[in-house]
Amino acid sequence: MVPELPPLPALTRSEGELVDCYLALVDLMGRINPSRTTDTYTALRAAQALVGRAAALKEALTVMHMRGETELHHATLGRALRVLDGERRSGLVAVPPEPAAGASAD
Repeated sequence: MVPELPPLPALTRSEGELVDCYLALVDLMGRINPSRTTDTYTALRAAQALVGRAAALKEALTVMHMRGETELHHATLGRALRVLDGERRSGLVAVPPEPAAGASAD
């Protein structure tokens, strides 16, 4: 049985788009991370997709700004990112620690 996730906090449509676009970029960066990926084609496809997703993120922020949403409510947005597995997903962007001495390397 899958545990029930906490509810997603109430977000404006623009905030939801911001979170979605941000996580899409994080996922792509994780696929490009040279310390984790195993083939150039996967990394190349992710790098090509970055441009479009970055434009979507810029558009989401532009809409928020034009509507007068000048502040990002980081506590609420952080909670949304955690509910959507943002901690694990963003961890794929980081360089993994070196293997312990004596452990086999790739």
